[in-house]
Amino acid sequence: MNRRTSCAVAPIVMVLATVVCAQNQTPLVSSGKTREIAEHIYVIPDQRVNLVPNIGIIVGRDGVLVIDTGMGPKNAETVLDEVKKITSERVAYLTMTHFHPEHGMGAQAFPSGTTIIYPMAQKTELMEKSADIIRMFNGFSPEIAGLLKPVRMRMPNVTFREEAEVDLGDIPVQLLHWGPAHTRGDEFVFLPKQRILFGGDVVVNRFFPIMPDADANGGNWIKMLERMEKMNPAIVVPGHGEVGDASLITKMREYLEFVRDRVQQMKSQGNALAEAEKGLEPEIRAKYKDWDNPNWVKNAIDNFYK
Repeated sequence: MNRRTSCAVAPIVMVLATVVCAQNQTPLVSSGKTREIAEHIYVIPDQRVNLVPNIGIIVGRDGVLVIDTGMGPKNAETVLDEVKKITSERVAYLTMTHFHPEHGMGAQAFPSGTTIIYPMAQKTELMEKSADIIRMFNGFSPEIAGLLKPVRMRMPNVTFREEAEVDLGDIPVQLLHWGPAHTRGDEFVFLPKQRILFGGDVVVNRFFPIMPDADANGGNWIKMLERMEKMNPAIVVPGHGEVGDASLITKMREYLEFVRDRVQQMKSQGNALAEAEKGLEPEIRAKYKDWDNPNWVKNAIDNFYK
């Protein structure tokens, strides 16, 4: 983890710990809840449990692509069990939307023949930050520490810079990296035939988005969402929260633009960061009062102020 990132760790630890303790649920991937959102396309829903992602399963003629693993090998084994309930096809590919523990640190549980593929930027971020982020997450609860204790890093077989395509025989899948947003290595997955988008944590549904360290980029995040809107997906699977349509992308963009514009206004009036936080946090929480994890509002203000 670089120096800029390390400086941001302490407040992030406090916010994440508060969020996790408030919900008081162990972040376990659900068994028996998998649903088909389109023919041969499945989601294991997060059930709105913090630190559990929506996990994608795409079943093609020539194999299965899994999107995200859950936190640690125990959760990944649940994912693999859910795949077996759906199909006898092999898990040919695994990809992760970003390097955070609940999204990718279960890769070791997947068969040795599974090809792991994701952006080069994500691999670099994993190599630089994995030890620090595991230590950070271990401090949240004994249950989380237990999920992460057996983690062994499994590197990707294939990396790419901006775009790659996975062909499952009858379902083309685009893996896309458009630069930093939530993390440096954000990836999202698009199925052009079905017009289905797996947005990772760049798109979340009724959760305040997280800008976790100095590498988060609010400005590029907005640009990325604008590009996603132009893709006009029929179904959007957010990183967290319920599956929806393209309006999820628009709502996320509008939120980030609102925070950006209000922060810039406060800054232009000569307000220091602490004054902007004090003035804007209640306003933003009130405007989005039905969104979960409001402790992340201050984090967004800080990102746009810098």
